[in-house]
Amino acid sequence: MRQQPCYVGLDVSLEQTSICVLNDAGAVVWRGKCASAPDSIAAILRKHAPGAVRVGLETGLLSTWLFHELKKQDLPVICIDARHAKAALSLRVNKTDTNDAHGISQIVRVGWYREVVVKSMDNHALRAMLSARAHLVAQSVTLANSIRGLLKVFGLVIRRAKGGRFDDLVRAAIADQPAMVVAIIEPLLAVLMATREQLAGYERIVRRRARADQVARRLMTVPGVGTVVALAFVSTIEDPDRFKRSSSGGAYLGLTPRRYQSGDVDRAGRISRCGDGMMRSYLFEAANVLLRRSARPCRLHSWGRALIERIGGRKAVVAVARKLAVLLHGMWRDGSEFRFGDVVTVK
Repeated sequence: MRQQPCYVGLDVSLEQTSICVLNDAGAVVWRGKCASAPDSIAAILRKHAPGAVRVGLETGLLSTWLFHELKKQDLPVICIDARHAKAALSLRVNKTDTNDAHGISQIVRVGWYREVVVKSMDNHALRAMLSARAHLVAQSVTLANSIRGLLKVFGLVIRRAKGGRFDDLVRAAIADQPAMVVAIIEPLLAVLMATREQLAGYERIVRRRARADQVARRLMTVPGVGTVVALAFVSTIEDPDRFKRSSSGGAYLGLTPRRYQSGDVDRAGRISRCGDGMMRSYLFEAANVLLRRSARPCRLHSWGRALIERIGGRKAVVAVARKLAVLLHGMWRDGSEFRFGDVVTVK
C-alpha cells in the first residue's frame, strides 16, 4: 500500500518535543508530544508519519544533536533558520508549543523556509574546543586585571609581564604587605595560574590540530592569521563550495553593511554582524595584527594603511577583516598559498 506523503514539524524544548503531522492538503493527521530524544521522536514518526517527505526543526540548543541522530535513522530531517521561522510563527495570535509545531509543519509543507547547513559533530567538537579556549582566555585576562586593580588600592602597581613572570611580580609586591592583603590576592593568583595551565593544554591541542590540517597550514601563510584563526575559519565555513563567490564569505560572517531601501530612501548602515561572532572577532584581531605588527610588507598591508588615512582606523580594520575573509576562502577553494605581491579584489 502506498504511503500517504506527509510533513512534520518539531518544536523542540529541553524536556519535551511537540510534534505535528500534516498531510499533503495541510490537514492535521496527528499531533502530540514525546521526550526530546532521537529514539522517541523516530518511533513516533514511524508510527504516525511513515510517509514523511520532510521533518523540520528550528535551530536551537539540541538541533545539531537531533539532526544528526535522526539522519542516522534515515529520516528526511531538515534544520530551518529560527529567525525565518519566527517571522512566520509570529502571525499566530497564541504562541504555544503545539501551535509552533503546527506552524513549522506548514512551513516545511509549502517550502517557505531557509535550510541551515548543519556542521558535522567533529566540526562542532573543534568549535567547542575553540570556544572553551576563548572562555579561558577571557577569564585569565579578567583575573589578571582584577589582581592589578586590587593591588592599586594599596599603592602597588604591577607592570605587564608575560607567562609566569606575572606570578613572580605579584608575589614580590605582596611579600611585605599585611596578612589580609596576602589572603585576598593569593586565592586569585592560584586560580589565575590554574587557568593559564589549562589554557596551555588547549594551546597544545590547537597546535597539533593545525599541524595535521593541510588547509589550516595553507591559510596560516597569510600575515596575521595564526593557528586559532585558521582553525576557526575552517570549522566555520567547513565546505568552501557552499559559496559560489568568495565575496559571499564576508556577508556570511556579518562583515558587509546593512542596506535599507524603500521608495526614495536608500541608505547603507553599519556591518550586519550576522553569522559567527567568534570568527568575526578573530578576523578583527588578524586584521589588527596585519596592519600594526606585520613585519613583512605586502599589498594587503599597504592597502589597509592607506585606508586608515582615508576613513580612519576602526573602519579600515573592518574592511581588512572582510578582505581577509574573502582571501582565505579564495585560497581554500583554489588550493593556493598567500603571495605577498598579490591581494584579492573585494567586489
